[in-house]
Amino acid sequence: MRSGAKSAFGGAKQKKFKVEIIKKSKEDFKLEPNLKDYEKTYKTWDWKKAEKALTWFKDHKINAAYNAIDRHDQTDRKNKVALYWIGADGTKKQFTFWEMKNLSNQFANVLKKHGAERGERVFLFLPRIPELYYSFLGILKTGAIAGTMFQAFGPEGARDRLENSQARFLVTDSELVERIYKIKKDLPHLEKIFLTDVKPGQKLKPGEIDLQKEMVKASVEFEPAKMDPEDYAFMLYTSGTTGKPKGVMHRHLAILQEHFTAKWVLDVHNEDIYWCTADPGWVTGIAYGILGVWSIGASSVVFEGRFDPATWYKILQDYEVTVWYTAPTAIRMLAKAGTDLVKKYDLSHLRYMCSVGEPLNPEPIKWGEKAFGLPFHDNWWQTETGGICIANYPTMDIKLGSMGKPIPGVEAEIIDNKGKVLGPNKEGNLALKPGWPSQMKAIWRRPKKFKSYFMKGLACHERGAERRVEWYISGDRVYKDKDGYFWFIGRADDVIKTAGERVGPFEVESALIDSGKVTEAGVIGKPDPERGEIIKAFCVLKPGLKPSEKLKNEISEYVKKHLAGHAYPKEIEFAKSLPKTRSGKIMRRVLKAKELGLPIGDVSTLEEY
Repeated sequence: MRSGAKSAFGGAKQKKFKVEIIKKSKEDFKLEPNLKDYEKTYKTWDWKKAEKALTWFKDHKINAAYNAIDRHDQTDRKNKVALYWIGADGTKKQFTFWEMKNLSNQFANVLKKHGAERGERVFLFLPRIPELYYSFLGILKTGAIAGTMFQAFGPEGARDRLENSQARFLVTDSELVERIYKIKKDLPHLEKIFLTDVKPGQKLKPGEIDLQKEMVKASVEFEPAKMDPEDYAFMLYTSGTTGKPKGVMHRHLAILQEHFTAKWVLDVHNEDIYWCTADPGWVTGIAYGILGVWSIGASSVVFEGRFDPATWYKILQDYEVTVWYTAPTAIRMLAKAGTDLVKKYDLSHLRYMCSVGEPLNPEPIKWGEKAFGLPFHDNWWQTETGGICIANYPTMDIKLGSMGKPIPGVEAEIIDNKGKVLGPNKEGNLALKPGWPSQMKAIWRRPKKFKSYFMKGLACHERGAERRVEWYISGDRVYKDKDGYFWFIGRADDVIKTAGERVGPFEVESALIDSGKVTEAGVIGKPDPERGEIIKAFCVLKPGLKPSEKLKNEISEYVKKHLAGHAYPKEIEFAKSLPKTRSGKIMRRVLKAKELGLPIGDVSTLEEY
């Protein structure tokens, strides 16, 4: 693998960096990639024909949990380890596909015993413990809808989700349930609370149920519900710039795209040991921590504990992890700990690395090559898309900082605000043609909000004739280069207009990190009577550097010199940390709200800040 460089076309005005390219060759692969010929596959892909990769019941019925786990019971994977689990205290457990089938069947029987029906919302409010994983699967098997919540949610975050979803059932533990009781009066629909850790002699409150006691009595036999592909399987709440979190609904058919993208983008093979560091409270933890990868039959690692570089490297070493999927923030924090720590561990089994959660700057990709001898492959998708939609693939050259190219079966374009497709190097709205399998089915109880994601527009036939089409509008500002690579500029509501020039915050953040003095950066537009907006940057300094006015000037000058004269931050504020979601995405709206003294809005998905 070698790196090269070429000049970037100046279509997105603020982008002045040279594009560095990591060339790919056959020598780079320890295993032959699943996606051998991207261009050919993209041109010929047919989702309907691809359905044969899944297991279907009579009359074209399906169950995502059955496809993830149960169908392996009929193969030589029956006694293969599905889940390697490491507790926060170092406890280790492992579960075969057969055991996960039985446990999820038992949980499904417990739910049915207590009255759960198809379409019921059953929520999980748990740490990353085994119960979270087999309970999720068991919910889907009954035909109910699984909802997941981060264990870090406070009472307000939990209330928004449980109240809006009108969930009757909740699975949690004795510590987290105390947060629920602070809001229980606001949850008239919540009837039964399953506790995972009831101790001998513990007195239960009305509505509480000892889950382990019920599991022991439950049968391991369960006939999974035969669902229509369009039926709801799970829901996730995602925060916007205003208002309450919205419930994004996903169907059982989503597993089709999750299955193939786990193969194409994450390059997961049957023999892989795979580690996705995402919590199932976030869509990645469901799509690629449960459904997509297990449907392939690979073994998955789950770590309950908090981030710690040495602990993470030990897990990679001890479990001989081959494929690793993590977030840009985690990569930057690992880089901050230095490469000397990496060298203390045998990571020779690691063959492929991917990243998601926010755009990946070039610097962490280069650090990955230096530290592991492998680059991180960035990919793009959203809670609403349900699965990876644009990505850097194993056999494709990486343009550092690029989102990559659309997956087979997804048509992506850059359109203007009137729905017209724009040409290469033109900034616009990233839009997808609806119809991909993991596309959200609805926004719970908010049909108008769901419709607001779509607009009519124009696209071109292969012969050049225009046709009327509908587009899903992602809310991201992007451009596409002449080679078909997509480049993230910023969220539509994040893009800064200063002195008549549009500036993408991601470009400025990349330049700040590239200065060598900053580990993390968040950039906002701050109102200015003269320029409309000025750029303000919030920076976390590298260890050993002390805040000073001189350092602020040095960093600003670097950006001015390396990015653009109009795109440098006129104001810099040093911070110990930045507000981030649990998925590692820097919340610029929180920075902006605090700067302007405005309401912060929903912060239930934020890390402690």
